[in-house]
Amino acid sequence: MLSEPRLRELLKPFRPGLSSAEASQVRLYLELLLRWNQKINLTAIHDPETCVTRHFGESLFLATQADLRGNLLDIGSGAGFPGLALRIAFPDLAVTLLEPVAKKRAFLKEAARVCEFSNIAVRPDRLEEFAPTAPNIFDTATSRAVGKLDRLVPLAGRCLRPSGHLFLWLTLAQAASLQSLRCILRWHAPLPIPRSASGVILPGDREEARPQQ
Repeated sequence: MLSEPRLRELLKPFRPGLSSAEASQVRLYLELLLRWNQKINLTAIHDPETCVTRHFGESLFLATQADLRGNLLDIGSGAGFPGLALRIAFPDLAVTLLEPVAKKRAFLKEAARVCEFSNIAVRPDRLEEFAPTAPNIFDTATSRAVGKLDRLVPLAGRCLRPSGHLFLWLTLAQAASLQSLRCILRWHAPLPIPRSASGVILPGDREEARPQQ
């Protein structure tokens, strides 16, 4: 297992000033992820150091760019990135993880238990099923490496409160294409992810409802 000093070194470009509590939770999460990954396909990355930078680092980078509060919806959570990893940086955040694959849901529940995360809901729904049941209730939504963005974005926007935030982990080319999509979101400049050739986080805000004339 990686030592805490090495973990801090790896995460410094993404999450400088990592606290001891955060480092402990990352190490617990990483150990569990690598152990479960031997049995079920959670990630194609098996090297611990690469796993730290690619998964934990790229997720936690958002904590240097935004202050997340309230409740967060993570779409297509997989092994918990970015949604569950962000709970490390924001301990008061209530997180709902959408993951249709049962084995991955079992991992997410175990990771939340081992890391002692509270206010975590793991749901089997796909976004198409979930969005109509949860309009205008989330402060933030996130998604990483999920396809069909032209369908995902409008549905995710419906789940957000007015002025709620959507953050998407994309390539720069995907972000440029998506910014032309007309929807209820106002896009901002992509945030380049450290040590990534083309990876960015694309932020968007749900437009305030306009009063009827």
